[in-house]
Amino acid sequence: MKTYYVGITLSAILFMACKNESKSSGDQTQADDIDSTLVETVINENPNKDVFFGNLHVHTSWSFDAYINGAISGPDEAYRWAKGESIPGGGDGTSLQIKVPLDWYVVSDHSEFMGSLPLMADPNSLASKHPLAADITGDDPKKSFDAYTKILDDISNSRNDSILGDPELQKSVWGKILAIADKHNEPGKFTTLAGYEWTSNPNWKNLHRIVLFKDTKHASEVPFSAIDSDVPEKLWAWMDNQRSLGNELLAIPHNGNASDGLMFPVEESYGGSKIGKIYSETRMRNEPVYEITQIKGTSETHPKLSPNDEFASFELWDYTLASTASSPKNKKGGYVREALTRGLQYENEDKGNPFKYGFIGDSDTHNSASAIEEDNYTGKFGFENDPKHRLEGPPGVSDAAAKQVRQFSSGGLAAVWAVSNTRDAIFEAIKKKETYATSGPRMKLRVFGGYGFDKNILNTPEWIHTAYKNGVPMGGDLKASTAEAPSFIVHAIKEANGANLDRIQVIKGWIDDTGKAQEKIYNVALSDNRTVDAMGKAVPVGNTVNASEASYTNDIGAAELKTVWTDPDFNTGQYAFYYVRVIQIPTPRWSTYDAKRMGVEPRNDLPVSIQERAWSSPIWYNPK
Repeated sequence: MKTYYVGITLSAILFMACKNESKSSGDQTQADDIDSTLVETVINENPNKDVFFGNLHVHTSWSFDAYINGAISGPDEAYRWAKGESIPGGGDGTSLQIKVPLDWYVVSDHSEFMGSLPLMADPNSLASKHPLAADITGDDPKKSFDAYTKILDDISNSRNDSILGDPELQKSVWGKILAIADKHNEPGKFTTLAGYEWTSNPNWKNLHRIVLFKDTKHASEVPFSAIDSDVPEKLWAWMDNQRSLGNELLAIPHNGNASDGLMFPVEESYGGSKIGKIYSETRMRNEPVYEITQIKGTSETHPKLSPNDEFASFELWDYTLASTASSPKNKKGGYVREALTRGLQYENEDKGNPFKYGFIGDSDTHNSASAIEEDNYTGKFGFENDPKHRLEGPPGVSDAAAKQVRQFSSGGLAAVWAVSNTRDAIFEAIKKKETYATSGPRMKLRVFGGYGFDKNILNTPEWIHTAYKNGVPMGGDLKASTAEAPSFIVHAIKEANGANLDRIQVIKGWIDDTGKAQEKIYNVALSDNRTVDAMGKAVPVGNTVNASEASYTNDIGAAELKTVWTDPDFNTGQYAFYYVRVIQIPTPRWSTYDAKRMGVEPRNDLPVSIQERAWSSPIWYNPK
């Protein structure tokens, strides 16, 4: 036992539709009364680790775009929601409440003008005297939109505002965010960490990162924002300097799908760095995991990049952040599987591997509440609390903007294998990449890689201990092999009271003997006694979804799938990675649930059903 002592642009498109919704400064003043008394708590640690589900990409009304789009709850309400309490939503005022509380949660509001816009409504704040305050808080949509556009333009072009970006104001707001996180942190029961979003979007191409702090005691006085610099290398340099001051932190990039190829650069980065050992080491030191799925879509892969992957088209959101609702021209550099294989190529060329990422899923809610439950979806922004607005778009928005909202996914989850539900343990697990992502369901997934695993190991009571002792977990590195092919222990259990599982797949990427990147998908465990054909394919599991009733049954699939799989195509001299994808049986999409609520037929331009999934962090093989 251990004793702990604890003390962007789519917003602009949608702005005019929700301008007349009520606004509040949320809980901006509540942090002043927080009791910082130290409490002694005894925490039991499990050396075999437990899985803890949470979100670290969460915006509240203290983010400029969330406030503009109807959010009325602040950080305090966000944490109370994650613990299971009901909080007020934006838009039509619908209350928000998760069905099953989370284990951990991180409020990560935008660092740019953090908390400043809600203060425009506070006559005691200097922000209320801002030249644009009357327009932002007023009832004239045109004036408000023009004012918001000016603020957004300043952020996008790294221009500070002397009032909204006042250093003392930003220091005060950040201090309150840290205090609110401390207030809600309950080691062993519910964990909070401090974080924020660095919002770099050059030419409306997404390079955003969440910056996460291990503790609040050593956190910086103010966040490093995209106004300071929109270049990732500058963010990493700031992070390295913070470490020299005793502040442990890491960054999590997201939505490469909206980066137009900038997220995983080819040969040269947006900041002008050539891909090489220094760049690779710096990037991986600062950002070990990648957010593979969230409300703005899934960026695992794309059909154009993986034409042989029958599941490659899952919940794609194919837009940049521009108001023109334009699709990215470059898929390469925007999806993580292609980046993983290209990272192997760079490593093979002695340039290091800049894309050796573990995986998490997350939300990107802008309404304090992460809409991770498909049948309890409340949208990304405050105005989306109304299902009619989610399906048809709020009055006054363009068809293109309404389409973007309809194509939002429900939020994903970050699953972390840690020895305890504490700040130290959660942070270290993310740093070590012993994490996996889900598209929302809380299915349990364990993956270990090694050599010589017994085929019957999963039937022994000590299999987890043995796997840790003789292998590496997800996120780890296999030792080089002289002859033997690696084996992988994979165990998946469906979400309690959730949908059954269709299959387990292993996705392998490698560099062949000619130096070219390759990928292959292996169906390694199938439900319902199905088998693969000569091409390794399996017939679909079926579909029990009743569209009109927004329902499904578990008459197909399996509650549990497990296997010990050995790579049949292993070559000891080739760089490779392996990650696991677990696919559920089909279930209704959130839009189908909304159609049922509204008494209308599901839209024919959206999927009626989806197959939710989980992705393990990869395990890597380096022949050297």
